[in-house]
Order: sequence, then C-alpha cells, then structure tokens
Amino acid sequence: MHEYQAKMLNTARGDLAGSYPFQAPENLFDQTADQVVRRFFEHVDKDIFHHHVDYEINASFKNKHGNAVTAMGSLILEHDGHLPFLLLISE
Repeated sequence: MHEYQAKMLNTARGDLAGSYPFQAPENLFDQTADQVVRRFFEHVDKDIFHHHVDYEINASFKNKHGNAVTAMGSLILEHDGHLPFLLLISE
C-alpha cells in the first residue's frame, strides 16, 4: 500500500475542506480518474463518515503526467442536501 493525499474544497462554509491522507495500491494512477476518485471515497465512507456517503462526479481528469487527479462534484448528504466540492488527489 502507498499513501496518497486528497485535498478537498467545498462550499463557502468549508465544513469538509482539508487534506485527507489515505492508503491505496501503488498502481492507483494506472486506473481511470473516476476509479481513483472512487477509491478515495471508499476511504471517506470507512474512516471519515463511518457510513456510506453518496456523491456525484460532474468532471474528473488526470494531469498530463498521470500522477494527479482533479474532480468536481457534489456530496449528497441526508440533512444538508448537495454540497459541491473540488478534489485533488496526488502522491
């Protein structure tokens, strides 16, 4: 396993904004951008919220070197509705 960093910005309130280290296989960036984002959200479900959190991805892409993923979308929370976010995942 290898450690990656996810940096999230969300809404003006900034409730979930921050840096989130997480573990994933060393070949994480061999996967598509959507699969990399999915792997991060598996960590979010397990280690941050401790339950499943729905999300919607509006766009995701890798940089030209294939070692970082940027995504934007919304977290879908039961009480707060949709919270837009911007996400950067890198080594």
